[in-house]
Amino acid sequence: MSVIEVRGLRKSYGENLAVAGIDLSIAQGEIFALLGPNGAGKTTTVEILEGFRDRDSGEISVLGHDPQRSDKSGRIWRNRIGIVLQATSDAGDLRVSECIEHFAKYYSNPRDPESVIAAVGLSDKRDDLIRNLSGGQRRRLDVALGIIGNPELLFLDEPTTGFDPEARRAFWELIRSLQSDGTTILLTTHYLDEAEALADRVAVINHGKILEIATPQKLGGRSTSLTKVQWLENGEIRSEESSEPTAVVKRLASQFPGEIPGLTISRPTLEDVYLTMIGGAE
Repeated sequence: MSVIEVRGLRKSYGENLAVAGIDLSIAQGEIFALLGPNGAGKTTTVEILEGFRDRDSGEISVLGHDPQRSDKSGRIWRNRIGIVLQATSDAGDLRVSECIEHFAKYYSNPRDPESVIAAVGLSDKRDDLIRNLSGGQRRRLDVALGIIGNPELLFLDEPTTGFDPEARRAFWELIRSLQSDGTTILLTTHYLDEAEALADRVAVINHGKILEIATPQKLGGRSTSLTKVQWLENGEIRSEESSEPTAVVKRLASQFPGEIPGLTISRPTLEDVYLTMIGGAE
């Protein structure tokens, strides 16, 4: 079952074509990552799907609803989604627990506030004023407010900005647990390791157009790309790309007594493929 269906989406700001006729289909329970440089059209696309911005043309269905509608069905629809924006700065005079408990009242089937506070790692800050939180702690609160309504669909816009490595890994586990409960997640991130760790599929967008949609393992022909074998020889780094890296290693093993010095074997990373794609588009 598709949770998000997009056909021919277009949006312009004056003469600037921000979104140039994209198509998307996101399945129920999927984690889908939207990748692209600043100004590529990611934020505009997501804001249209969230109902915060009107489109110029195209067809959209999000949980069976057109986000551009603002009637009663639209209010019911909003009860089913969660949103984590890039940055917020409200409710500074409330305590963390007060804020989360307050927002829980907006939803018909909220999660338990205390469990949400624990899930985002703010248990020791539950009684602190929001204005006294660090940047990373405030970001965790943003995530808490995004998931307190127990959403069917969760929009995450750069969710781990300001997180330290340990907090990022804990957040990834939270996202995986939400997915296991059936939540569909649309993620935008500049962290390519985050997209690779979490996403079932990724889309690369640039200049308002989607360049490719694939699994992180297959994006840009990554799964069939040549393997790079690198080693040290006479004090210099040598390398060779091959579709048969085992044969290269066997040949090197016959050249060197014992271990092959400085041996590494690697395929292009997701970041390598991504940078090649957006560089080519530029």
